[in-house]
Amino acid sequence: MKKLLIAGMLGTSLFAVSCSAVNNAKTAQNQRSEFLKMKGDWQIVSVDYDKKFKIKPFDDGVDAQCFVGSHWRLIPNNYTGAYTLNGGGNCGAGFTQPIKVDVVSGNTFNFKKIADGTKAKQNIAGYTLTLTNQTTDQFSLEQNVPFDGENVRVVYNFERTGMK
Repeated sequence: MKKLLIAGMLGTSLFAVSCSAVNNAKTAQNQRSEFLKMKGDWQIVSVDYDKKFKIKPFDDGVDAQCFVGSHWRLIPNNYTGAYTLNGGGNCGAGFTQPIKVDVVSGNTFNFKKIADGTKAKQNIAGYTLTLTNQTTDQFSLEQNVPFDGENVRVVYNFERTGMK
């Protein structure tokens, strides 16, 4: 009787653990599927922030408004991509920046720049933004930039321009 009770308890706990693993796998798969929907070509249509601040995002040395009209290609199935700034006016010369991208926990968008001649694993610095308002053809990324003991909220609004 004692052995039967122990076997029953062991079976119940194994069942509970296996169900938990299945649920975790389903959640991960759903998050991965949402990330894969970001595959394609995107354009930043607006950058919203408190205009009393001069924001120069992602250490590119240009004003946040220079990112309006920039082209972003995201390829989530191999976690790569690039963005291209058009340049002109106060935005300097245009350039293309290769990046590595990932979405963690469904709404944390991480990316890091990849310099010519280096591998992604050699670069441990990057940027973390919050993915919001995601639909098939648009999404927003929010970034909190620390300034004088407070955070300035910057929102990059993307629209799909091609390739799904």
